[in-house]
Amino acid sequence: MSYWPLGLTVVANVLYHVFLKVTPASVNPVLSLVVTYLTAAAATAVIFVAGPDRVPLAAGLKELNWASYALGLAIVGLEVGFMLAYRAGWNISLAGLISSTTVALLLIPVGLLLFRESLTMVNALGVALCLAGLALVNYKG
Repeated sequence: MSYWPLGLTVVANVLYHVFLKVTPASVNPVLSLVVTYLTAAAATAVIFVAGPDRVPLAAGLKELNWASYALGLAIVGLEVGFMLAYRAGWNISLAGLISSTTVALLLIPVGLLLFRESLTMVNALGVALCLAGLALVNYKG
């Protein structure tokens, strides 16, 4: 396995949270996301045109299924959710951690049931530690 794609997601995710956190609260969140998506569309269009895995547009569009459109809706939910969380006062140090840990835990049954993945005992121990960490992070004592 190559680790650079995972490294890219880590760097992009850190920047994502920082940029959302510093978006002025006075800015209309929907307008902010429109500008974000236009920027993302322009960047991905450049990658599509200049990238090594270029395919003819019509042929590529024919290969798409519902998941590409559903992913767009999921991304909107992700963006709006974090933007509203930060505007509601969530700390950048906790919002991403709580969300990512919860998502990781929810993806376990998805992987097991839908994609026939498996967990080892060591993986199960890691899950238990994630649950304990989530409880500690949310502890108000």
